[in-house]
Amino acid sequence: MPLKITGAVDPELLDLPWSVPLETWPKDTLAALPRGISRHVVRFVRFRGRVLAVKETVAPIAQREFDMLKELGRMGAPCVVPFAVVDGRVDKKGEELPAALVTEHLQFSLPYRALFSQALRDDTLGRLIDALAVLLVRLHLLGFYWGDVSLSNALFRRDAEAFSAYLVDAETGDLHHGLTPGQRHYDIDLARTNIIGEMFDLQAAAELDETVDPLAVGDRIEERYKELWETLTAKQTYRENVRMHVAERVQALNELGFDVAELDMTQTSDGSELTIRPKVVDAGHHSRRLLRLTGLDVQENQARRLLNDMDEYRALMGNEEDEVLAAHEWLADVFEPTVRAVPREFRRKLEPAQVFHEILDHRWFLAEKDPAVTMPAAVASYVKNVLPARPDEQSVLGQEISVGDDESGTPREAPTVTTMIHAWQSLPRTGQLD
Repeated sequence: MPLKITGAVDPELLDLPWSVPLETWPKDTLAALPRGISRHVVRFVRFRGRVLAVKETVAPIAQREFDMLKELGRMGAPCVVPFAVVDGRVDKKGEELPAALVTEHLQFSLPYRALFSQALRDDTLGRLIDALAVLLVRLHLLGFYWGDVSLSNALFRRDAEAFSAYLVDAETGDLHHGLTPGQRHYDIDLARTNIIGEMFDLQAAAELDETVDPLAVGDRIEERYKELWETLTAKQTYRENVRMHVAERVQALNELGFDVAELDMTQTSDGSELTIRPKVVDAGHHSRRLLRLTGLDVQENQARRLLNDMDEYRALMGNEEDEVLAAHEWLADVFEPTVRAVPREFRRKLEPAQVFHEILDHRWFLAEKDPAVTMPAAVASYVKNVLPARPDEQSVLGQEISVGDDESGTPREAPTVTTMIHAWQSLPRTGQLD
């Protein structure tokens, strides 16, 4: 059987060493990236100015996962982008080699185990669990049953003070018109079991604070999932001030980062009671608003922070009426000069929107001592005292963190949607991780 490539249209893909087992590919072909844990052999490959993730698997499974990821991307799910399926591989002796699924690597992302190797704040674990919970809710709203929920099967990107999570492995997943409670609960149970196991693995490797209870971590994913699912899908009944309650419910969902595409309203026979249930919700409310106003395509919490700064600028300049004009003035006068002020050698550290967010935080810190501190002064201080110590999070980090293998890819970018929602974090929490 000749070599067969499905999906990609780039003939240079044929030049990769497909006749060699993936685990022995030459180092000059590979990209040094942090890797997580996988049941498959996975390698990151440099290809025409980008990084691809190649996973060896069985041909029918590779094709099924390729099609699944393609459909999820079409639906707007935060998942990896499939690039190609390579089948018909044989070595130089004519022996058959596994098929390969190829996806694009997600820039500025890290597997959860690499995050634990960095100096992060104590609540990082809780924020990762919250991000995974939001990802699971989003997938369930689309009718996707994951079947293997875990921290290892997701990638994480910083989103202001939170994280965004992206689906990496869809091998065990299925798409349905809608999930039953049993399907959702089974996914949650799997998530809890897998995460508890991952926490025990971290403990065994001395990478987890000994005060953290793995069972509490597993309980958190279940608690946070249920809280968010209830907030997004619960029926509510009102007997008075119906118009006000409808507006408040829509605003509350927007604050969670979701747009309400449709409301299912049922009125009682006497007209005194209205039951409201959002039928269709979609994440990315603030990121879409920022994209519409400025063309900046960023994460949800980053967008929220940038919009807040834009609104403050708009009020300061007295331009309260023309939102679009004020947005373009803010972009030209504030955002772009701030990002350009970062030296070129540091631009691989973080995404521009994340850098801007951190500079705003740094300016607030400096303002405690000097309320008159200017934005250029804050940028200079941040670049000198903070940014050099930050690890590179662009696609090629330049060093290997060898903790196993992980699939990796890119989310659909039209526009980027977040899976970690700042307003949701304000809900009451339980457990020792808080």
